[in-house]
Amino acid sequence: MISHHAALIYVMVMVSAADRNMTDAELHLIGEVVSFLPIFRDYDPALLPRTTAACAEMLDSDDGLDRMLEVIKGSLPPRLRETAYALACDVAAADGAPHQEALRLLELFRIHLGIDPLVAAAIERAARARFVVAPVPA
Repeated sequence: MISHHAALIYVMVMVSAADRNMTDAELHLIGEVVSFLPIFRDYDPALLPRTTAACAEMLDSDDGLDRMLEVIKGSLPPRLRETAYALACDVAAADGAPHQEALRLLELFRIHLGIDPLVAAAIERAARARFVVAPVPA
């Protein structure tokens, strides 16, 4: 098992990498989340590159995705599973409309983490609202 901090970071990294293109906006958001959210107060941000690399290494292994989903679920107490899903949705929304790969991964997280469908819909809508881009005035 991994720490709950690592599990939350793995969730964000997995969504960012789902389309095989980790954008600057997504990476920036992950760094901001780790430095800002109260759940990461006792996490050393200097460990972020190492945690991210460990996630990528596990994903590249045989059955990497299935293993990751089980490790994340086993490492997160139930009270942090909605937090993990919210972070995943935020990363997916960071670049605007999420790619199909990210949407599929969100579905897998919903299933594996046991997120109630109504709760998931509320979290997804909140992420879209937070990351909406204002139209440029003509």
